[in-house]
Amino acid sequence: MLRAVSSSTPLCFSPSTRFNLDKGISNSTHTLTYVHSFSLFTPPSLSKKQSHFFPQLASSSSPLSAVNAEYIEEPATNVKFQTSSSFPGCTDSLTLFGTGFREKVFAIIGVKVYAAGLYLNQSIVTDLNGWKGKSKDVIQGSSSLFNTIFQSPLEKSLQIILVRDVDGKTFWDALIDAISPRIVKPTTADETALTTFRSVFQDRSLKKGTFIFLTWLNPSKLLVSVSSEGVPSSVDATIESANVTHALFDVFLGDKPVSPSLKSSVAERLSKVLE
Repeated sequence: MLRAVSSSTPLCFSPSTRFNLDKGISNSTHTLTYVHSFSLFTPPSLSKKQSHFFPQLASSSSPLSAVNAEYIEEPATNVKFQTSSSFPGCTDSLTLFGTGFREKVFAIIGVKVYAAGLYLNQSIVTDLNGWKGKSKDVIQGSSSLFNTIFQSPLEKSLQIILVRDVDGKTFWDALIDAISPRIVKPTTADETALTTFRSVFQDRSLKKGTFIFLTWLNPSKLLVSVSSEGVPSSVDATIESANVTHALFDVFLGDKPVSPSLKSSVAERLSKVLE
């Protein structure tokens, strides 16, 4: 399996410290930096004072295993994402289209909670020809473009990697606080889907380095995979509700995303691909 490992000691907070991941957020935008991993344990180009996460190869059977794989670094957290990956339940390999981070302001200090990467099927580009030649700003402000991405039957996945310990209930409470306002009149199917979604995180300790995959097989079906012991190799829950899956996509890539840096990064990448 792959593991995320760090070479530095994180900020320390008491065990009772709780983080609300979806309120009081401060984010910045940034560009992507392309890097290559030459060593999974002692990268030659990194100083000991920097905090970096590297997927650690432990099994060649892992769906994300690769030799001399290319990575993109999310600069605010130093987490590295593979540029192309396969995910549990997916038919095709997906391509990284942008990265970002989530930050909570705690006692005047910005505390980064997780890094995120959006993976899309490269064929989505053919559905976005209407935005060919458009600038990053135009793309970032286009609700119809991101809705086109969501409505596409092509698979897509959001990979989240925690950069500090978070209680599972706290993570879910923050997520549902963001999802709920986006579902005006929940149906019975929506409530059932949310109950299933919540069960993945309740009574679960999410350690630093935990991987969370949110994978849309189509606009109404979402797969959830979580692992604190390396990259997930199986699906923990299947969410079947168009309202819930759309609300979740909107949380990250809608008009008011919880991680502006992620949406900005995706828009920048799309502007280059659609030149």
